[in-house]
Amino acid sequence: MTTTVYARVESPLGELLLVGEVVADGPDAAGAVGVRLRSLSMPGQKGGAVVQDGWRHAPEVFAEVARQLEAYFAGRSTRFDVPLAEGAGTEFQRRVWAALESVPYGSTVSYGEIAARVGASGAGVRAVGTAIGRNPLLVVRPCHRVIGADGALRGYAGGLERKKLLLGIEGGAD
Repeated sequence: MTTTVYARVESPLGELLLVGEVVADGPDAAGAVGVRLRSLSMPGQKGGAVVQDGWRHAPEVFAEVARQLEAYFAGRSTRFDVPLAEGAGTEFQRRVWAALESVPYGSTVSYGEIAARVGASGAGVRAVGTAIGRNPLLVVRPCHRVIGADGALRGYAGGLERKKLLLGIEGGAD
């Protein structure tokens, strides 16, 4: 049995909404194996998650995610190691999201570079941009590290000011 849980945590980006799945361990559903993060969104985010009826408020299950986010925002951590929910997105989106996860902390790549990594160069750059825009795990899956070929900040579901702030935390923006 899968239960959807959520919590809100404060951050320099505003209040983040964490959504996850808790899967019962065993046929009797007696224990839980922990939370798998399904979504991390921020206020005003285009396509961001909204708490649904039936979801359970469970900040305690997100303690480790919250700790890692706090360390990231404080500049003490350069990566996330949290279990992620599987099954979100199309096969193409999952390939693009995997390419995002390979972009090192403090680095940026262009949309065209991500397109080339997933075999979608040329006209596929637009499809890559759309897939990046549908990333449900902002911050954790670093879509903020993708910029225009000319070095300009382009598109971010959480807003360009937040993208600039994230790149600044990582030393990748003025």
